[in-house]
Amino acid sequence: MEIKKTGILKIYFASDFHLGIPDHDSSLVREKLLVKWLELIRKDAAEIFLMGDIFDFWFEYHTVIPKGFARLSGKLAEITDQGIPVYLFRGNHDIWAFDYFEQELGISLQREAVIREWNGKRFFLSHGDGLGPGDSGYKFLKKVFEFRPNQWLFNWLHPDIGTRLALYFSRKSRYANELRDQKEIREAGKIDVSKERLYTFASDYLKSDPDIDYFIFGHRHIAVDLPLSGKSRFINLGDWVNNFTYAVFDGRELSLMTFRDGVPAALSPDD
Repeated sequence: MEIKKTGILKIYFASDFHLGIPDHDSSLVREKLLVKWLELIRKDAAEIFLMGDIFDFWFEYHTVIPKGFARLSGKLAEITDQGIPVYLFRGNHDIWAFDYFEQELGISLQREAVIREWNGKRFFLSHGDGLGPGDSGYKFLKKVFEFRPNQWLFNWLHPDIGTRLALYFSRKSRYANELRDQKEIREAGKIDVSKERLYTFASDYLKSDPDIDYFIFGHRHIAVDLPLSGKSRFINLGDWVNNFTYAVFDGRELSLMTFRDGVPAALSPDD
């Protein structure tokens, strides 16, 4: 099927789908919504950036990949076959993505932060895990997960055992984080994003490279667009677990949007 491009070509950014949680049925609902969104944006997308944690757990064995997500994989393959570049940043939940996405789906896998420029606007792009001050516990764990001998050892676990074990710890961690965030909101009325690690990282980074127009991150599940110093802005993409948010750059302006009801809409301050 040929898709005709109309109007201004755009750059799209989305993150933190976490397919696989909390259960199959609700994950399937989100996957179908994602496929609907991808089908819509392929009509005017110049490039698509998936900024990490697409799955709540992903590990590529030599001959096995995690079960499910066929609709999303098929749609992404259609889009790359159409000639639209798709980029996947490895997040902390899909840190063990290796070559399957590139070989089978035509998706470019990004392992580090990158800087891109469109129409004179410079973008710093990263999932965001491990950046900024503090969080030494996770930074240590990230090195453990990226250590190749550990990946080799995990490969020898039966896929059913490895996947169940990883999902168990993922859900325990997410539950603890959500409880902490809810406590902060109750005490302060809202989370002060300007005090978070990624906002601090972006502010510090500008001291060495003041020409960044947009810092775009995932990871924290908070949909925000905040000013930094000068012309720069800090964007966190939110997620597709609760927010169903994404960002789009039309060549002049970047907008934070929602697809919660299956129709694109500007994100309001109350969302």
